[in-house]
Amino acid sequence: MAVAEKLEKHGVRWAPITGIPLERRLQTLAVSGLIGLFFCSSAFMVYLFVFHPVLWPVLIVYLTFIVFDKAPEYCGRRVEWVRYWKVWQYFCNYFPVQLIKECDLDPKGNYIFGYHPHGIISFGAFSNFATEGTGFSKKFPGITPYLLTLSGNFRFPFFRDLALMLGLTSASRQSCERILSAGPGHSLVLVVGGATESLSARPGTNDLILRKRFGFVRLAIKQKASLVPMFSFGENDLYDQFDNSEGSKIFEIQKKIQSIFGFTLPLFHARGIFNYDVGIIPFRHPIATVVGKPIPVPEFEGDEPTQEQIVAVQKLYIEELQSIYDKYKDVYAKDRKQELRLIH
Repeated sequence: MAVAEKLEKHGVRWAPITGIPLERRLQTLAVSGLIGLFFCSSAFMVYLFVFHPVLWPVLIVYLTFIVFDKAPEYCGRRVEWVRYWKVWQYFCNYFPVQLIKECDLDPKGNYIFGYHPHGIISFGAFSNFATEGTGFSKKFPGITPYLLTLSGNFRFPFFRDLALMLGLTSASRQSCERILSAGPGHSLVLVVGGATESLSARPGTNDLILRKRFGFVRLAIKQKASLVPMFSFGENDLYDQFDNSEGSKIFEIQKKIQSIFGFTLPLFHARGIFNYDVGIIPFRHPIATVVGKPIPVPEFEGDEPTQEQIVAVQKLYIEELQSIYDKYKDVYAKDRKQELRLIH
């Protein structure tokens, strides 16, 4: 239901001042705090420049550091104890998020975890692989996950420092190769559909952009890293999105932005901190991330694997992903409007 229709039907539903458990308020605070840090960090930096000129020397040094800092390309600046902060338990319990594994993973190997679907902001990916809020290290001992994101996200002051400590790194090819070469267990978590897939993220649907995604398969074969498909039920149910059907004006503007900047932003809405109908705080909807069985990659001769090898591995990957969806859809996607689709 569109936001205008919701408001016309029952108006803005305000959260009660009393009667809500402290635990739920802390969960909302954890989620809104991270969103606020991401969207408001640059504005806060401008505020410091304008109203606190005494801080200019420190701020200039910090901004210079951001420009020249190579950590996002060199395995980040991971700090394990930060991943165990209590706030991440509140964050994960807001939805709540759970991590389900199909089998154990050998810590002597390297892996590329493929996360589906992208959703609007990929909260499930962040919860499971950038924090220990769902107990990744206990479920997969010896595996060190690095969640990949756009290099541009490391230009946001303050947010980028937290992201680096949580193990987020650049999604560039060089960064991926360095991580997979860092030693046994070092693994990538890649949201395969990317920003383009976020434009199709709507409640009750799971439309994936996967058929033409061969780069991560090629990387896995070259680096001898097994592919691990994952499906995150509920990721697309966290936000409503304004109509942006192909050919619409909104869709054309979004594609134009993507062609210029390399990313695009869906026009989405959910709830606010103090209301249930208007804002960018995600809805409370369960997320169940299922980690599938690893797919071994073939040996190859020469500098590059053949296209036939890449296509064959991708086929096995898609089959395992479909198997995960079919196995759990009646448990975690009972309210679905359609079945899983590969739209590109």
